[in-house]
Amino acid sequence: MTSVDAPPGLRPFYCPIEPALHPDVRLIESRAIDWIDRFRFYRDDKDRARVIGTNGAEFYARFAPSGITGNLQVIAHWVYWAFAFDDACCDSGPYSADPAGFLPMAGVLQRALESPWEPVPGGGPFVTALQDIGRGFHACATPSQVRRFCDAHRAWLFGVAWQIANRSRGRMPSLAEYTAMRLNSAGGPPTLAMLEIANGAEVPAAELAAPVVRALTEMTMLIAAWDNDLHSYRMEADEKHTDQNLVNVLSAQHGWTAGRAMDEAYALRDRVMTLFLRTRAGVDGSAALRCYLDGLGHAIRGNTDWALNVPRYNNYGEPMPHPGWTGRPRDTNPAPPPIPAIRWWWRLCELDKENP
Repeated sequence: MTSVDAPPGLRPFYCPIEPALHPDVRLIESRAIDWIDRFRFYRDDKDRARVIGTNGAEFYARFAPSGITGNLQVIAHWVYWAFAFDDACCDSGPYSADPAGFLPMAGVLQRALESPWEPVPGGGPFVTALQDIGRGFHACATPSQVRRFCDAHRAWLFGVAWQIANRSRGRMPSLAEYTAMRLNSAGGPPTLAMLEIANGAEVPAAELAAPVVRALTEMTMLIAAWDNDLHSYRMEADEKHTDQNLVNVLSAQHGWTAGRAMDEAYALRDRVMTLFLRTRAGVDGSAALRCYLDGLGHAIRGNTDWALNVPRYNNYGEPMPHPGWTGRPRDTNPAPPPIPAIRWWWRLCELDKENP
C-alpha cells in the first residue's frame, strides 16, 4: 500500500440537496445526555465526552427534520449507543480483531434487542441500554417497523463481523468485496430503517421491497458509507491506521498515492450520487413512500453536514476547514463501475427506460 506523510484534505462535495435540521434538536440532545448518564456505557469522563461528542442527536435530526420528537428521542439514544459500541467493540477494543470473540457478544446483543423485556444475566451496560432502546421502539413504532429495524440491526452486525475477520488476518479486501461489505458494516441498514419510525409513516411492504426502492436505499447506504470513509481518512492517517477504508482499498488495489485514491473515491461516490438523483426523480407511490424517499436525500446531505463539524472526525480537536460544495459531479459516466455488488442498480434503471 502506498503511504504518505501528510494525508490529503477533503474535496468539495457534490450533493444538490438542501440542508435541514429538526427544530427540537437541542431538547433531544439534552434528554439523550441524561439517558447516557443513566446507563453509563462509557469507561470514564474522557470516554463520556467522546460519546457525547458524536453529536448523535444532531446526526439524526438532519435525517428527519420533520420527524416526531418523541420518536426521534429513542432514535437518538440508539445513535449515541451505536457510535459508542462501534468505538469500544468494533474499530478498537478487545473484539476489534477477534471475530471468534465478537460474534458471541454480538449474538447476545442482537437477541437482547429482539427480546428486550427480560434482563440478560451479566449483560453489561451496552446490553441494558440496547434493551431500553428496544422497549422504546416497541412503544412508539409499529410491529412491522420494529421487525424491520431488528433485521437491519442484524445485517449491520454481520457486516462488522466481516470487517473484523478481514482485520484479524491483516487482509485488505478488493474494491468489489469492500463495497459489498461496506453496505452493511457502516451501520446503514438500521440507520435508514429508523426513517419510518422517525416520521411515523410506515411504508407498505410491497413498496419498500420494490427493487427500485431497495436500490435507492442501498445507494444511500453506500454514498454515506463512502463519505464517512472520506471524512475519517485524515484522522485515521494521523493515527497511523491503515485499515479498511475506501481510500486505502483503492491505494492497495491500484498502487495509487493517497491523493489519487481520494480523487477516485470522490468520482465513484459522485457516480452513485448522480444515479440516485436520476432514479429517485422517477419514483412515485404512497405518501409514506414519498416521505421515506425524501428522508434518503436528507440522510445523504445530513450525514455530510454533521460529519464536517463533529469532533469524531476531527480527532476531537479543531474542526477541519470546510471543503465547500460543488454543483457538478466529478464523474458523469452513465455506465456502472466495475463493482459486481452494485451493477444491478444501473441495469434496473435501463430496464425502467425500456418499460416506461
